[in-house]
Amino acid sequence: MTRLNALLLLLAIACAAGVITSQHRARKVFSELEGAQSAARKLDEEFTQLQLEQSTWATSRRVESVASRQLGMRLPDAQTSTIVTLDSRAAVADARP
Repeated sequence: MTRLNALLLLLAIACAAGVITSQHRARKVFSELEGAQSAARKLDEEFTQLQLEQSTWATSRRVESVASRQLGMRLPDAQTSTIVTLDSRAAVADARP
């Protein structure tokens, strides 16, 4: 009878150690999950900020301003512009091989 009690005691201790180990692993994995979710939220916020910044930098007014200041570009004058028109039949004939 004492052998059975000792065996059952060892079995109970082994089971308790298994439960403790599995709970520790679960808490560790949960902590890693929380950290990864936090990092994902930060990356989402940064992505949103970058999209907003990109849309700000890409506005036509900003592009025109940079083009005129840094590149010396300007809009063409109406007097120096030439409008070229094509006859629609000639354009279709030129497009054929």
